[in-house]
Order: sequence, then structure tokens, then C-alpha cells
Amino acid sequence: MTTQATKLAVPGPLLALGNILRFLMKSPTSAFGLLVISVLIVVAVFAPWIAPYGPYAQDLNNTLAAPGGAHVFGTDELGRDIFSRLVYGTRITLTIIFLVSIVVGPIGLFVGTTAGYLGGKYDTVMMRITDIFLSFPSLILSLAFVAALGPSLNNAIIAIALTSWPPIARLARAETLTFRSADYVAAARLQGASTSRIVIKSIVPMCLPSVLIRLTLNMATVILTAAGLGFLGLGAQPPVPEWGAMIAMGRRYMIDSWWLVTFPGFAILLVGLAFNLLGDGLRDALDPKQMNRR
Repeated sequence: MTTQATKLAVPGPLLALGNILRFLMKSPTSAFGLLVISVLIVVAVFAPWIAPYGPYAQDLNNTLAAPGGAHVFGTDELGRDIFSRLVYGTRITLTIIFLVSIVVGPIGLFVGTTAGYLGGKYDTVMMRITDIFLSFPSLILSLAFVAALGPSLNNAIIAIALTSWPPIARLARAETLTFRSADYVAAARLQGASTSRIVIKSIVPMCLPSVLIRLTLNMATVILTAAGLGFLGLGAQPPVPEWGAMIAMGRRYMIDSWWLVTFPGFAILLVGLAFNLLGDGLRDALDPKQMNRR
């Protein structure tokens, strides 16, 4: 009885989250992705205590020092510690991911669910706009927006957000077309529920798992796009320790000072891989067929 009462006392969302975490930890690849992202968050929060030097501290007597000794990852052309700049760069990466997610998710979910549920001319217009965005590579379209807005980290985030919502909208629309003919939606319609209430209460919750998975998988593309803009000088501006900008600054010395581009490049690769692995794990964890097997 005590065990049963304890189970009943656990809130549904917390119980579901626990089940998802247990499923993710059973898969080595998903667990690796979750671990890397968790470490990234910890490093970003405690950056001042982890980094041995400030991200902008210069030592002109110790420029282009090889990894080792007081500088684990070496120094750049201005004597700045590469490891410290990578640590502080995690904050920028998380900021980009967070801001893009809170913009892209709601926009894509709104456009996709309303277009799928309402149909007609509204659906046609919104999907044609989506197709226009999807017809261009995200980096090229982001370059166009940043060129119009001006080079800066904030404008790069805006540009990435403006080009990342179409896949979410497409997915949400496909899910909505499946759920809008469901019995519970028809029942809500017969009870006199408004269109907005049906979409918000009945359609959106059913689309959230797929949208969450897609958002996680898209984060690798977001990171690469942000790094690409930084590398081209249209994202974060020097001396901001953004990983793409660090690679751009170090490419002039990469033949003799390989560490200037290797460590930032590896950080981008590792974080992008982690989000892809976590997204694959979430897809399996939130798949109803997989849930039934558990």
C-alpha cells in the first residue's frame, strides 16, 4: 500500500521525465550526449571558477605558446589563454541555443498547428512562405539577414532564429493533420470549444514531443551556423570568445600553431554531436512504440 501511495503521489510530468531520463541513460550514445550537454551547462555557469585566466587577459610575452604548463591549450597571438576563452565561449553557445529555441519553437509550433488545423488559403499561404525559407540553405539565408541587419552577435541570433523555424512548422503541420480528425478534437468541437482553445489545449500538446525532438536535432545546425557566421566576421566580433570567431582569428597561424583552430573546432564538433545523439535518444524515448515496450 505504501509503495502504491508513493507512486500515486508522484506528479505525472515528473514521473514521465524520470522515465525518459532512465531510457536515455540505458543508451550509451544518448547518455554521452546528455553528459556532454550537462557538462557544458556546468562549465558555462561556473566559468569564472573553472577558467584559470580571464577571456580577454593578454600576455604579450607569451604569445602563440604551445599547449602545456600554465596554458593547457596554449595561447593565441595576443597571449590569451585558449582554454579560458573556450570555457567562456560555452556561455555564448548556450545563449545562442537558448534564445534561438525560445523563438523558433513557438513560431514554428504556431505556424504549423494553425495552418494544419485551419487549412484552406491560410494553410496554402503559410506553407508557401515556409517553402521559400526552406529553399535556401540556412547559412546562406542567415548571411543575407545579417548583411541587412549588420554584423553582431545579437543580429546573428536573430538571423538564425528567422531561418530555423520552417522545419518546425512543417513538422507541426504534419502532426496537426493527423490529430485534427481525432475523436477528442471532434468532441471538443461539438462542445462549442473555440478554434484557439482546440489548437492550444488539444493539438499543441500532441505536437510538443515531436517539436522538442526536432528542436534538439536542430541545435547542431544552429551551432554550426553561428560558428560559420562568426568565422566569416558576421557574428560575434573580436575579442568576444565565440568559437567560430576564434577559428577565424587563428586560421592565419594554423600551420605552425595548430591549437588555435583545433580546440575550438573540436568543441563545435563535440557539442553538435552531443545534441544529435541526445535528439536521437529523445526520439526513441518519446516514440509510443518504444514506450509500450518499456
